[in-house]
Amino acid sequence: MLRRLYEWTMAKAAHPHAEWWLALFAFLEASFFPIPPHPLLGLMCLAEPKKAVRFAAIATIASVMGGMLGYAIGYGLYDTVGTQLLAALGLAESFPKAACYLREYGAEIIMLKGATPIPFKLLTITAGFIQMPLVPFILASVVSRSISFMIVGVLFRLFGAPIKRFIDKYLGLVTIGFVLLVVGGFLAVTMLGGGESAETKAKCELVAPLNPA
Repeated sequence: MLRRLYEWTMAKAAHPHAEWWLALFAFLEASFFPIPPHPLLGLMCLAEPKKAVRFAAIATIASVMGGMLGYAIGYGLYDTVGTQLLAALGLAESFPKAACYLREYGAEIIMLKGATPIPFKLLTITAGFIQMPLVPFILASVVSRSISFMIVGVLFRLFGAPIKRFIDKYLGLVTIGFVLLVVGGFLAVTMLGGGESAETKAKCELVAPLNPA
């Protein structure tokens, strides 16, 4: 199923309305879509490198807008929609820890972790659930998504063909590596910010009951 979904996504890179597909994937991925838009973005940048910045900007804007949908799900529909989404995506166990760290660090976590392999959808839904202030959430999302997509655009501009071949051949390993990086990202959260206290770490590891702030 993962392979078919991946191949279907890749086919959209050659579509006449590829930019609209990119925007749609980036929007949906920020709230519930399982396949990140980076491969599609990379192929589009590889095909038209002069438009790489444009493509990255489209992905960034659409992802931030999709993040607002994820925020809305966490804010008002967590019990009916959010829990089912997180369970379907295999993120239910990560949610309590994400909520704890977001409560402690707010926008800082969005900026740092939104630019890493930790699923952005986990952060957006969680931010809505804890009722994080909307303006800092949006600004932090713009920063993290800009970093994420610009990096992909540059990498594919320089090494696009080898990266494409590797993903085509080792999609399963790439997926496993992605999951491992998600787990490792939570473990490395203090190293990125340099300011996590032992008290905060202990509290989030224990995972307090989740109630909206």
